[in-house]
Amino acid sequence: MLEPNNNDEYITGKDAERVYDDLNNKEVKKIATLKEAALEYETPQTKNIAELEVVSTAIPITEKVFKEGTDEEFRFNVISINNEDYRVPNSVLNSLKMILDENSKLEHFKVKKEGTGLQTKYTVIPIG
Repeated sequence: MLEPNNNDEYITGKDAERVYDDLNNKEVKKIATLKEAALEYETPQTKNIAELEVVSTAIPITEKVFKEGTDEEFRFNVISINNEDYRVPNSVLNSLKMILDENSKLEHFKVKKEGTGLQTKYTVIPIG
């Protein structure tokens, strides 16, 4: 069983300071134990655009890919606000397109979500 070397310095906690790794020429964060890292770990979550009060039509959209190159590959669109990703269902893009065809100057909208799973429906509501 490997144990930490008593000569090593360990920095603990989420606010651990950065240290310089001379061997690899880069800054690294040292964590005291694997247990501590596991306890502090938070699984990245993708929220839904319907959770936002208002959305700008000018916000950049990107595509995320999970399990790339496998039979289970899954792609979806996201917008990022304050370092959090919000999924944008294709039905929202389709509805927004129809609204923009009628009102190309629309700058803001919100999305209402109803139902769950495969029965989920999204309504795009123009604002202003």
